Amino acid sequence: MNGLELSKAYFEQHGLPMLENEFADLMPYLAVGLFGSGSECFGFDDDISTDHDFEPGFCIFLPDEETVDRRAAFLLERAYAKLPKEFMGFKRAMMSPVGGARKGVLRTAEFFEEKIGVPDGNLTAEQWLTVPEQALAECVNGEVFFDNYGEVTRIRETLGAYPEHVRRKKLAGNLLLMAQSGQYNYKRCLDHGEEAAAQLAVFEFVNSASETIFLLNNKYKPYYKWCFRALRALPKLSLEAEIMEYLLTTGNDSETAEEKYYAIEGIAADIIDELAEQELTDAICGDLEKHAYSVNDKIENSEIRNLHILAAI
Repeated sequence: MNGLELSKAYFEQHGLPMLENEFADLMPYLAVGLFGSGSECFGFDDDISTDHDFEPGFCIFLPDEETVDRRAAFLLERAYAKLPKEFMGFKRAMMSPVGGARKGVLRTAEFFEEKIGVPDGNLTAEQWLTVPEQALAECVNGEVFFDNYGEVTRIRETLGAYPEHVRRKKLAGNLLLMAQSGQYNYKRCLDHGEEAAAQLAVFEFVNSASETIFLLNNKYKPYYKWCFRALRALPKLSLEAEIMEYLLTTGNDSETAEEKYYAIEGIAADIIDELAEQELTDAICGDLEKHAYSVNDKIENSEIRNLHILAAI
């Protein structure tokens, strides 16, 4: 049983009866679920994950104080604290993890403002371009068990994916970085005898390529340590994860370097095919830089289009 399943079972067995029996009058204003920080919210937890911040629990989301006042919130907090301290062999932690509480009674507006800087999910164009992608991922991962008030669901739907002009701007910037690091600088660094710099070029290429693949799937890239786990689960271009892992974990002797260069070009070719499939580029070539500028030129929002091509990176 993973953490999300544990959370839902704990809620159904102990949390829901508590809310129905003690807070029936508040039920129309509540949302309950588990999403945010932590591998369990992505479904990426395993046996190793249980060594920290792993416990039965869930989030109760409250609207503003005019709708659910401080006293009601305090009583909910007390009731949540009295729920069983152990469930299915797992104990609830007595202290909040670093960064604050991830479970318990939370104000909806405060949760989202802490993650993305706004309480209601209504980001400006500038904010869409600059909010950390992992924060957006944490706003829409996990599961909402119920949402009688509807506020949490509305915000999550608003944040579900990048607006198309932002997605394209981010694609353009990452394609340009892929071109510079992988198609150009990797081999050039090796020709200069700079093996460490060549490997840094590989890292830059893989980072931008993985970002590009998430964007082509209309998904947010999570925190880096879960990047490859999430890549392998994507419907499009998921097989590139194995090739990128090879690029990161091999050296740069002459034979391997040649294989890595062809692997880089193979990833580039697959991404170009997907760009064409989604009608994101008008360029017809294998040069990612030309595709980067073509993607940028096709952005309909002129304000976003005219920003520097790397403005969303």
